[in-house]
Amino acid sequence: MAPTKTILRALAGETLPIPPIWMMRQAGRYLPEYKATRAQAGDFLSLCYNPDLAAEVTLQPIRRYGFDAAILFADILLLPQALGADLWFVTGEGPRLSTVQTQADFDKLGPVEDIHETLNPIYETVRILRRELPAETTLIGFAGAPWTVATYMIAGQGTPDQAPAHALRQENNALFEALLARITAGTIDYLAAQIEAGAEVVKIFDSWAGSLKGEAFQKYALEPAREITAALKARYPHIPVIGFPREAGDNYIGFAKATGVDCVALDNSVSAAWAAQHVQVDGCVQGNLASSHMVTGGQALVDDTRAIVKAFSKGPHIFNLGHGITPDADPDNVQRMIDTVRAG
Repeated sequence: MAPTKTILRALAGETLPIPPIWMMRQAGRYLPEYKATRAQAGDFLSLCYNPDLAAEVTLQPIRRYGFDAAILFADILLLPQALGADLWFVTGEGPRLSTVQTQADFDKLGPVEDIHETLNPIYETVRILRRELPAETTLIGFAGAPWTVATYMIAGQGTPDQAPAHALRQENNALFEALLARITAGTIDYLAAQIEAGAEVVKIFDSWAGSLKGEAFQKYALEPAREITAALKARYPHIPVIGFPREAGDNYIGFAKATGVDCVALDNSVSAAWAAQHVQVDGCVQGNLASSHMVTGGQALVDDTRAIVKAFSKGPHIFNLGHGITPDADPDNVQRMIDTVRAG
């Protein structure tokens, strides 16, 4: 049967007169209702692991805006926690993890088959969402890509240049690749469990793919995405996969064919006109309005939104931002973007 939900139709390769739309981090700190629910949860991790509250914040932007998709509220660092890393969040600074920099550190990690004990609340959130979402709304599950997750596990926090991960890759490549393999296997099982619980699409976020150059990009961004996609497609051939190798630049070209993903999500460092010519020729693309427009608004928001819709109008396209919406965004600007896209 051909899919009926707009995002699933675009992911199947259909060119639609009005592109479906959702927004990275659409459930988040720019919404007053999110802030209220997070306060109720107590802290970020408690919110992630409370299925009722996590489902509530996932549903909030659907109620407010009527996006065509909801994305599971979770965090890419829940998988390393499930693998045995310590994880906590420092207010105003972000996540902190126990580091994996030596063989002894790696040996403390647990086996992949044990991750579900920690992650079961996430799967319950997915089940709640499948019951509660409007019939026309697609549910997207996600995980971090192995390279990006590894950068946090090696450094113990986010870094501007991923230098600790690059150093381990060069100085102890066997350990680095063992860590990447463990994360890859865990990601496959994590996404498979989300699909079993009801996710209709899954997305692989490689937020730091752009810091991998040349052969390293092929080996540590492209190849893990291919491996994860192939494993999921073998089990769930009808579940689409979106890949997001952020800031990949020219490496966006051919990424869909090389990895098997159904859609390539684009950041806003590449133009829509360039991407239509070089990336959309292989299938669906997603993106790529600058998230800064959600802060500044105005006519520039409308003009850039229209330009992106026009550039991608001859092929399958899901409208989105080029990165996640920021906490200082104005909710009214989100509505203006949606109205502009849907005005055709």
